[in-house]
Amino acid sequence: MNVIPRPILIRLSYIIRPILAFFLKGNTYTDPIDGKSFRKFLPYGYGKQRENALSPSTLSLERHRLMWLFLKDETNFFSSTKKLKVLHIAPEQCFLDIFRKQKNLDYTTSDLESPIADVKADICNLPFKDNSFDVIFCNHVLEHITDDTKAMQELFRTLKKGGFGIFQIPQDLSRETTFEDDSIIDRKQRAEIFGQYDHVRVYGRDYFNKLRSIGFKVNEVDYTKKIAPKELERFCLMKNEILPVCYKE
Repeated sequence: MNVIPRPILIRLSYIIRPILAFFLKGNTYTDPIDGKSFRKFLPYGYGKQRENALSPSTLSLERHRLMWLFLKDETNFFSSTKKLKVLHIAPEQCFLDIFRKQKNLDYTTSDLESPIADVKADICNLPFKDNSFDVIFCNHVLEHITDDTKAMQELFRTLKKGGFGIFQIPQDLSRETTFEDDSIIDRKQRAEIFGQYDHVRVYGRDYFNKLRSIGFKVNEVDYTKKIAPKELERFCLMKNEILPVCYKE
């Protein structure tokens, strides 16, 4: 099977997005990141598709829109008069251009493979000094990392004292403990059990305590409880999704 190289896919997305946005224009759903409204969002999901998950304009998913609203309403990320040093691991396209243009951010992106990242680096061995960043984002990355303890230690090391990070992961809140099994090697079976064939674990509720064991103060923020039900539906958010907001005291 021929696979389109990722740089070409990224360029194609800039062409396709305005076309999708034009044909799906409406007033039912709104992407809070750019304020544009549509009659419907696009389905999205690995295996089982979620209806109205993907914004036609920014290509944001539920978790991206939730993080945006939290940053806008609960932090000084967009309003800080002091320039914030920000590290974004595996940067999401829906944020990339916006964050790069923000005058109050000194914004650095990093990834081992992504062609849109500024710094090519392994999250388990980041090439940054201790206490370098005011803010770190690392979303839907740790479930891919074999040594997630080392990755968390690197995030803690490079975060400034007084800084914060958001480290979202796919999480099964019905599980008390995280599940891993390296003996499962069949891709289809791994996708069924772990959500994707390239995930190495399913995080349970103990994820937050693992972050605490590294040294972070962790707030388990169910920000959807602060958002009116009509707005949850309009922004196409996932009810009861937890934002792991981590601080280095």
